[in-house]
Amino acid sequence: MTGREPAPGSGAGIPVLITGCSSGIGRACALRLHRAGHTVYATARRPETLTELAALGVHTMALDVTDEESMATAVAKVEAAHGAVGALVNSAGYAMSGCIEEAALAEVREQFETNVYGLVRLSQLVLPAMRAHGGGTIVNISSIFGRYAVPGSGFYNATKHAVEGLSDSLRNEVADFGVRVVLVEPGPVRTTRFGATYVANLRPVSRSYETFRRESAEYFEAIYTGSRRTLAGTFAIQSDDVARRVAKVVAKGARGARPRARYPVGLLAHSTIALRRLTSDVLFDHLFVRRLFPVPRGPRPRKQGDHR
Repeated sequence: MTGREPAPGSGAGIPVLITGCSSGIGRACALRLHRAGHTVYATARRPETLTELAALGVHTMALDVTDEESMATAVAKVEAAHGAVGALVNSAGYAMSGCIEEAALAEVREQFETNVYGLVRLSQLVLPAMRAHGGGTIVNISSIFGRYAVPGSGFYNATKHAVEGLSDSLRNEVADFGVRVVLVEPGPVRTTRFGATYVANLRPVSRSYETFRRESAEYFEAIYTGSRRTLAGTFAIQSDDVARRVAKVVAKGARGARPRARYPVGLLAHSTIALRRLTSDVLFDHLFVRRLFPVPRGPRPRKQGDHR
């Protein structure tokens, strides 16, 4: 297989391995790519969540991105059938929420294990066969929070910043072997399970951030469920909007075309990333972050002569 040919045994499509397919973006990608004629291997930590995809003819497998044996077994199965993974879509992930001061380091490590280290290890596992066959595509699902960060989701934001940096390095390391590395950067996606996890993680720890936690839970619940009107909720996109972009990237790779390094998805992604690029840190904080997102409010400083 050269960089301009589909993987062996795949017909018109290519073998695509996708993580995090139990719901949300991963599931939407599996459906889109299956309908496009690719041989899709949809995976999740709990394979019983994939029964609907299996009923549609999608190949399903267990894959836990925090377990070495699970990842190696999944990649080996695809390579045994096709020689190489034609495209890897790293979609598995979740959002840890809460203030940095209050975070438990065990939970921080788990966040990075899932969102960063699993993505890295799967990329390592598929690359030898991709290089040997002369091509392949790795699509990393990032976020607008890979470009900037907001209060209450610092560690999730940090994982997406890490994915952006890793993808930039890897893109140039493997380009001459015909392998493409692409970032897809969605704005807010109306994904009920993802949002429910984020809100549930906003557990009370200290009273200093109590109001902020409540406001954050209400804010993000409105975005993900549409329970009330917000700017971010109004322009929130659907999982299939992201899947449509991923499918176009995979199709370009299958044709041997070179996709762009980054694809923001949604109006908010394009507009806020442009604003971040054009403004200083102080101005971006003032015009965007502190106006549109909940922020912790400390005690007001006393005025001179105020002895209350």
